[in-house]
Amino acid sequence: MRITNRVVPKSQARVLAAAPFVAAIVAYAIASHIRRAGNPADKLLPAFDSMGEAFWRMATVPDKRSGDLLLWTDTADSLLRIAAGMGISTGIALALGVAIGFLPVARATFAPFVAAISLIPPITVLPILFIVAGLGEASKISLIVIGTAPVMVRSVANAVLEIPRELIIKAETLGASVWQIASRLVLPQALPQLITAIRLGLVPGWIFLVSAEAIASTSGLGYRIFLVRRYLAMDVILPYVLWITLLAIVIDRALLLLSRRAFRWKHLEGASL
Repeated sequence: MRITNRVVPKSQARVLAAAPFVAAIVAYAIASHIRRAGNPADKLLPAFDSMGEAFWRMATVPDKRSGDLLLWTDTADSLLRIAAGMGISTGIALALGVAIGFLPVARATFAPFVAAISLIPPITVLPILFIVAGLGEASKISLIVIGTAPVMVRSVANAVLEIPRELIIKAETLGASVWQIASRLVLPQALPQLITAIRLGLVPGWIFLVSAEAIASTSGLGYRIFLVRRYLAMDVILPYVLWITLLAIVIDRALLLLSRRAFRWKHLEGASL
């Protein structure tokens, strides 16, 4: 049997999926041991127990100045910012994406503009946002919106454009109004792709969030990483990076589960990542 036609059993798939993670952990442990064997005070690749102690301290020991549990305060602030930014982007993507994909007038008016905006590197707009909106929450949330909304709009619009024209013609023949077609035909077809667009948008969303927090913020996961870098505190930086990764994975899996529960018919077409 050709390798392209081979079906991987679930038990074997779990082993294969775990292998790269185990390899990365073993490689790090070996590299950390080699560096610390030559220099016990080495900070570049701290031991797992050092990172565990630092993470536990950030999570359970109140800060001496503020009295806050820094890990949870940073996590809450970052999650609120990315939730606000992605929420606004989702609303824009749903409204504008459906309009562009469904209405020729809206497509002719907004599609070129959205395409142009999506090509602007969002991080280059950050200084302008700081000047216009200040250093508060508005600039950080705006950066997430600018960086994610245009791509999400195009994704939803393409999903609407892929709806067979015959279905729309049949609905019109049966006397359905524009609103009925949009709400009962177009919207149900667009919603699964909207969730996929959110999942894909979260990747740059986290990047823009960390970038904004690193430049101008007094709290947040990105702020904490760039604050302790001056002390070469890799025992804090690496756990924070892993924590951000874990949060991103949990949110992504939750969205996938929501999509599978709400739109079973969509996931019958093939496997979902």
